[in-house]
Amino acid sequence: MKKTTSTQLTVGLAQVAPVWLQRDATLEKVTEYVAKAAADGCRLVAFGEALVPGYPFWVERTDGARFDSAVQKSLYAHYVAQGVDIDAGDLGPVCTVAKTKKIAVYLGVMERAADRGSHSLYCSMVYIDADGRIASVHRKLMPTYEERLVWAMGDGHGLRTHKLGAFTLGGLNCWENWLPLARASLYAQGEDLHVAIWPGSRRNTSDITRFIAREGRCYVMSVSGLMRASDIPAGLPQHELLTSTADALMADGGSCLADPSGEWILEPECGKERLRIATIDLSKVLEERQNLDVAGHYSRPDVTRLSVDRRRQATAEFSD
Repeated sequence: MKKTTSTQLTVGLAQVAPVWLQRDATLEKVTEYVAKAAADGCRLVAFGEALVPGYPFWVERTDGARFDSAVQKSLYAHYVAQGVDIDAGDLGPVCTVAKTKKIAVYLGVMERAADRGSHSLYCSMVYIDADGRIASVHRKLMPTYEERLVWAMGDGHGLRTHKLGAFTLGGLNCWENWLPLARASLYAQGEDLHVAIWPGSRRNTSDITRFIAREGRCYVMSVSGLMRASDIPAGLPQHELLTSTADALMADGGSCLADPSGEWILEPECGKERLRIATIDLSKVLEERQNLDVAGHYSRPDVTRLSVDRRRQATAEFSD
């Protein structure tokens, strides 16, 4: 195992496909990759958006906007049933391997949120620290386009950063990486390693990864999933419809890593299910912030400032 200095961090980008719409089987696959990343010297490993139990690829392919459709109802009911209930301990296996192997994890899940009634799904980015504790759950602020047919809108509660060695980590889901104020909320908390998670597409990662790196003068990991027609397991509701409308490749990956100057450390890679590893050094962040630090010497808080509400949204408050 390569020895790193105190300013370095070895990270893993796990570009994998889910066992689509099957929570427990997908979580088993996740734990295997977490253990593999730790064995390869990583102190952080990240997975794609909505990986557990999978992205809702059926919506745009099966007339997903048709109101009161029996087909859409059956698929949604299965999706919710396979969602991740964090309060119930569904992420326990991942937390256990993170604690055992002393590795931190960013994981994209479809959260079945008990605090919002348990029947709606939130696209959540979960950070599990190296002690196996769930340190933050960021619910995607605004689902994109057809995602709004199956996902609820999140809140600012998870707009948080975390210390890992010399680095300060933060992250966002998919297209909310395009939101300037969401990015600014993380920069303001000292973020120098940004983790962007995606369902899987090079067209999403190839430009924005380097742009965020140059804007924030930070490292940026874009971690994507894969999804192939062959990943649709038998036994799902509407299985014949799902397989007949699926493309051979619905998510091609495109995971990549850029340094704080915007140059590639790992260029986008498509079509392969694999763990990619790199070691990054905080000294590069310090060098690049000599001429631009958007939350520091190049900011003007006396002119423009950001207000962030990090309270968890709730539909009721009870006083007993």
